Amino acid sequence: MSARRWRWAALGLAALLGGCGTAGYYWQSVHGHLALMAAARPIDELLADPATHADLRARLALARRVRAFAVSDLALPDNASYHRYSDLRRRAAVWNVAAAPPDSLTLRTWCFPVVGCVGYRGYYAEADAQALAAELARGEGLEVTVYGVPAYSTLGWLNWAGGDPLLSTFIRYPEGELARMVFHELAHQVVYVDDDTMFNESYAVAVERLGVWRWLDTQAGAAARREYAAFDARRQAFRALTRATRDELARVYAKKAPEAGAASGRSATKTEVMEGFRRRYAALKADWAAAGTPFDGFDGWVARANNASFGVQAAYDALVPGFEALFAREGGDWPRFHAAVRQLAELPRAERQARLTAWAAAPAPPATPR
Repeated sequence: MSARRWRWAALGLAALLGGCGTAGYYWQSVHGHLALMAAARPIDELLADPATHADLRARLALARRVRAFAVSDLALPDNASYHRYSDLRRRAAVWNVAAAPPDSLTLRTWCFPVVGCVGYRGYYAEADAQALAAELARGEGLEVTVYGVPAYSTLGWLNWAGGDPLLSTFIRYPEGELARMVFHELAHQVVYVDDDTMFNESYAVAVERLGVWRWLDTQAGAAARREYAAFDARRQAFRALTRATRDELARVYAKKAPEAGAASGRSATKTEVMEGFRRRYAALKADWAAAGTPFDGFDGWVARANNASFGVQAAYDALVPGFEALFAREGGDWPRFHAAVRQLAELPRAERQARLTAWAAAPAPPATPR
């Protein structure tokens, strides 16, 4: 769930774009990130400071262990990132805007000099994100979603300036979720492909999933493993539901019948699919409650669900099975896996997606990271 490379091109391009319509957008990106960096303090300094609250001290010590594990066990970059901490005093690092047509799951893209196109646009102020969303809905008739992002990666471009800091927006996550976040963002510093959000995010999700189980099995206590397993089971059940709904919606939108009334017919069928989605979600919640683990954390997402939110979700899970299958093909060896992903990234988009899809479908013995 992350803002990406265009943000850091802004550091070099903003001065050149002073006369263009996007100048204000680039400048808010530069200003927002510089403020985040200015607030960062080294973890060692905070741990040595008697004024640091005991709870934060414990979370920072845990994050430092997670960071070292990412290098030693997952072959993730050993650099300046995540050795400092910023208290943002807000609930998200940035707010992303995504949009899609009423009859498609294909996200509207924004293209930027040097770094290509992405299916979202991010803002450091939620009000700015909401203003763009309203403009897209009103002016272009798009379905829109605005969502907070707890962390993002500068892809290693700013390690010379101190790197990406840990943030108050996720530092108090449960142990497994904290590790998952760090692994995900570091993965973006290993491989990042211009113009292919689905490839980038699915790879990072595969790294986080494989990596967090290894962390939990080798570094964490039984309570942390139980906590993560319970939450992840709910998350995977919810993602399975959203994938099934995306497939249903895609079939509805693929029917481009020429006869009169076809559009209204598709709209009615779409409404039925969305109503079915919400019924099945209610059934999932009932199952969780019956099992003694009631959970309502997805309620907001479900209430706002539309083509844009389903399109965003696709970027984070569509190719994950293929990457996990590639990890198994590489014998569960992390350096070999990352190298294989780098090679895959050199292929044309259609070919790399076809390979990932084929690997996901092929039977193979799992290479468990546990």
